[in-house]
Amino acid sequence: MGDLPVSPLVLIGVGSSFAFSGLFYHLYKGKKEELKKLKEIPIFKPDQHLVKVLKASPHRRLQYVAVEGLVQADGESLASQFVPRCYGVIQKIAVEEQWKFWNSLTKTWNSRTINRKETSNSVPFSLVSPGAFINDLYVKVQNPLEASGCYLDRVYFKRSRAEKGLADMVMNGILGEEPVAMEVSEELLRVGSTLTGYGEVVLEGGQVMRLQAPQDGRKFILVPTDHRSFMDRHEKSASMWKMLSAVTGITGAAILTKVICGLVGNQDGKSKKA
Repeated sequence: MGDLPVSPLVLIGVGSSFAFSGLFYHLYKGKKEELKKLKEIPIFKPDQHLVKVLKASPHRRLQYVAVEGLVQADGESLASQFVPRCYGVIQKIAVEEQWKFWNSLTKTWNSRTINRKETSNSVPFSLVSPGAFINDLYVKVQNPLEASGCYLDRVYFKRSRAEKGLADMVMNGILGEEPVAMEVSEELLRVGSTLTGYGEVVLEGGQVMRLQAPQDGRKFILVPTDHRSFMDRHEKSASMWKMLSAVTGITGAAILTKVICGLVGNQDGKSKKA
């Protein structure tokens, strides 16, 4: 090891830089491919143009498109259990306990979530164009709970510390477990929020349209934003991976160049002495 002209740490740094550059470039290529596929998906709003396209399509259906609109309950909406005058069409309430357990091997307390209870409620809803009236066109969303995507907005969260008496503290110390807190959260897909759905659109009859899970195996996705913002987020992600790939690659090349120059300089110095 003492005969090595270059420090092992330098070699590790060069190798790590090129390895991370390759990884980031792979992630960049994957995101660019995903972006390319997303840009190929037609985007519509719940309007007369979509009706005309559906009427001209085979079986009055579009296999995979994006529909952007505002969330509107078909009937009565769901009221938040914790926030006044806050309404939605999908509601999830989660209650969980935070405990800590004594690990006799590491002599430390480890946190763990137990007794998590989650309840979900939903009511039928549709997507409408901004400024639409009740009798205007809309796209009904079928089985939204089957869709993927983080489309719920957390409207309430409370963490309450566990109350412990003297007897509880003694027993917990003996058993090696202790309650820490109780957490309650509520998430809603709020009425009036912007939502973009990716899936199959069917014209049921007249001008009634339905967004549903695709029959060709592609994902049924709900995104809590407009289509342009969704695409911008993906483009920023691709740019980030590209930049990281370039930075780590340039760093590795710079270190390698410096090492090579140092080795050449040492060889020249030895030659002159000889």
